[in-house]
Amino acid sequence: MSSLPEWRNDVAMPIRIPDDLPARSTLEAEGVMVLGETDATRQDIRPLRIGLLNLMPNKICTETQIARLVGATPLQVELTLVRINSHVPRNTPADHMTSFYRAWEDVRDERFDGFIITGAPVERLPFHQVKYWDELRRIFDWTQTHVHRCFNICWAAQAAVHHFHGMPKHALAEKAFGVYDHRILVPSSPYLVGFADDLSIPVSRWTEVRRADIPAHSGMTILAESADTGLCLLDDPDHHALHMFNHLEYDSTSLADEYFRDRAAGLDVSVPYNYFPGNDPELRPINRWRGHAHLLAGNWINQIYQTTPFDISAIGRDAVVRDKVPA
Repeated sequence: MSSLPEWRNDVAMPIRIPDDLPARSTLEAEGVMVLGETDATRQDIRPLRIGLLNLMPNKICTETQIARLVGATPLQVELTLVRINSHVPRNTPADHMTSFYRAWEDVRDERFDGFIITGAPVERLPFHQVKYWDELRRIFDWTQTHVHRCFNICWAAQAAVHHFHGMPKHALAEKAFGVYDHRILVPSSPYLVGFADDLSIPVSRWTEVRRADIPAHSGMTILAESADTGLCLLDDPDHHALHMFNHLEYDSTSLADEYFRDRAAGLDVSVPYNYFPGNDPELRPINRWRGHAHLLAGNWINQIYQTTPFDISAIGRDAVVRDKVPA
């Protein structure tokens, strides 16, 4: 059988999520096609299996952001929400986690066409001091044998290039916080089809990884970067991964929510750069990155669709276990 999946692509296919997931009503209101579990079982289609390891504090918000992007494709996508075992979230109701999330230990024998790992509010800690660091390292290794393509976001991207390539992260003198201009360096990349030469991307982090620290023989390619905030997007074909250090998935008000939350907590935070009209926090931000967020997600999904085996059990069958750089 050909490795190219012979799935129907003549009509728009929806994202498949649990019937009662809070993100469902938001996505339906935005016009995203959502397929309930009951209806999905009646369609004779092998959906793309996408896993989301959600490390963000506001899990419901992040679920919606990611589902919005992976659901805006002409393919049926089945989204599986995954949690780590060694950390209990404090900002998400326990019944939500129990109802909608599966522990990584419970899915580790399964295969995924794509797997997304989000950022986490731990970036100022050394990697080895993060409570779930050892488990996350095992998950990174697992993606090499059980996942066709991986997408790491913000701190997870920093953690991945540290784990696989030994790259350090560096503390910033002040938080990189705002919407920054970025340049596309490899317009011929299949992940950047349809992109303009430059784009605006939300940034919110206290640390960075640097171009100078990319190992000479890593095989990685810099796809996008900013003159102000450095590396943005790396293609890592040896580990079949994209590493995104910023937040194209953010909602229009995500940076505003962070800003007002920190102000309410008495923190001395600057107004996000190039974000509020006229730099006035009383005015609603204008979203200038939404189109590119959908393009990147759609291109990533398309690359998965074009290359993943039709027989999902074949994923990782020929994987070579690589030596990992010690933390």
